[in-house]
Amino acid sequence: MELWDLYDINRKKTGQTWVRGEMMQPGDYHLVVHVCIFNSDGEMLIQQRQPFKEGWPNMWDLTVGGSATAGDTSQTAAQRELYEEIGMDLDFQQFRPHLTINFERGFDDIYLIEKDVPLHTLTLQYDEVQNVKWASREEILAMIRNGEFISYYESLIHLLFDNRKQRGSIREL
Repeated sequence: MELWDLYDINRKKTGQTWVRGEMMQPGDYHLVVHVCIFNSDGEMLIQQRQPFKEGWPNMWDLTVGGSATAGDTSQTAAQRELYEEIGMDLDFQQFRPHLTINFERGFDDIYLIEKDVPLHTLTLQYDEVQNVKWASREEILAMIRNGEFISYYESLIHLLFDNRKQRGSIREL
């Protein structure tokens, strides 16, 4: 049984928890984190979901992602998900998300990390991940169009690649 902290519309914890899979009440929200790792060639590390995984089986996805569990901060959830899914240990205490996107039932915090990671050093979580690879922006967009990658808005993929080396919405010259 996985417990999630519940948040209000202003992203304040309500002090209540929710059991994953049960019906959330109107006005309850939860936190999801995504970590996108980019290498020095400007490629994103992407993962392929297991064929038996509920929700988007066999589809390619961002580096890692998942829901924050009860007691997590955004940073501890990102650190835990990165370690659980691909065996990469990175201290997130000095990081904050590059982006937060509100969705119907919660908040998506997105971290953009620049790090060259040899694929052979990663340990893939059997329950979640069947494969990983580096992919360019163009490759990911083609995979979305071909139905191989989760159908994120193409504009989001552009935003992730464009913002990976900076913060904010104004391009630095």
